[in-house]
Order: sequence, then structure tokens, then C-alpha cells
Amino acid sequence: MGYLNNQVVEVDAILTKKGRELLARGAEYFNISQFALADDEIDYRLWNPEHSLGSNYYGEVIESMPITEAIPDERQVMKSKLVTLPKTTVRIPIITTGVSGNPILNSGIQLPIMPQTQNYTGGNATYGYTCIVSNSDVLGLAVGPNGQISTAGMPTVPTYLGAGSNTSVSVIGKNFVVTAKNIPNYDKQATVTIIGNETGGMSTFTVTVKKMTVIISSDQQVGYQAIYR
Repeated sequence: MGYLNNQVVEVDAILTKKGRELLARGAEYFNISQFALADDEIDYRLWNPEHSLGSNYYGEVIESMPITEAIPDERQVMKSKLVTLPKTTVRIPIITTGVSGNPILNSGIQLPIMPQTQNYTGGNATYGYTCIVSNSDVLGLAVGPNGQISTAGMPTVPTYLGAGSNTSVSVIGKNFVVTAKNIPNYDKQATVTIIGNETGGMSTFTVTVKKMTVIISSDQQVGYQAIYR
């Protein structure tokens, strides 16, 4: 979703397959109950409190910047979501995952995810974290060892459709394990998002799963053998 005109409140939206299905059934079935806002395209370094024309012009450059149009791929947009926190909040929660960079995995390899809230003592200790994998055709997802928690009374954290996939998957716990699936033909990617269920912090990284390769080896006794890896 994106704003197209800085002078008029106009919104460009791309519906998912499910959204188009509901809209086709009638307006009473198509009700937007949740939405998110982000400021990915804003460069706040352009805020100029020393502008010669005064405070009304501090953000002139920012307000004149082009705005991104709708992109139907959650891996490319809304990386900097706006959040609502209590007025007493003095810092934004920082979620770490224990994963370095954007990993590249071969099929069958497992990747442990160990979330922590760095700047809140005991942050998310009760309700833990929600882990969302954008493409379940690429990665399997499960709660890690000793990572199960009770979800009684916890508000639901929404999942979302993954780009190029039928559905995403999500689980709730203290730690997680993703497993690279068998990918034929070409490498594929999936986004992993970790959300703190109590503090609201979030961390995202991308996992690339390498395609399966076939190695043909010859043996005079048994002929040829195909090895998949």
C-alpha cells in the first residue's frame, strides 16, 4: 500500500488473492480490520532545523520526496514499521535473533533461532516471541527445545501471505528452529520475522535455500549412482 499524491489523501492498494476473493463475494465480506504503517522511504537526515525560513520549512525536503507505490512483496517493503507504545516508553525494544546476517542453507539443514530482548530486563519472558516464516515451501518452522510457552490470554499476532507461496507459517515460543526444505531448479528465499509478544520489538532476516544438485558418480561394479544433495 502506498500514498500516491502528497496534496490529496489517496491510497493505492494491491489486494492479495484472498482479498480479491472476499471483494468478489460482496462489500459485506471485505472489511479491513487491521493495517500497518511504515516510513521506509523517508530519510530523516534531511530534517533541517537550521532552515533560513523557519520551523515551517524544517521538513520541506522530506515532504517533497516521492512516495513509494504499492509493492506486493513484503520482503521489499515495510521494513521500518511505525508502532504505538505507551507514553512512558523511554526506548524502543531491540530484538536479537542469534543469527548472523542472512544465512544460506542447503536442503535439510536446521538453523536455530534464539531471540532475546537486549534493552528490557525480562522482556518477553512471559509470552515469548512469535516467529513468522513468509514462505512455507522454502522453510519448515518449529518451536525449539524447551521453547514451549503457554499462550493463554495472549493477543493473537497476525500472519501474512508470503510472496510466491500459498501461505506463511507462524509459531509462538521462546526459541525456534527453521529447516531448509528440498528446493529443485533454483535457489529460493524466505523471510523470517521475530516479534516480541510483550514489548512489541521486531527483527527480520532472509534465509536463502540452495537448490538440490545431482552428482553422478561411476563405479565399475555397480554402474552409475545418482547422489542428491
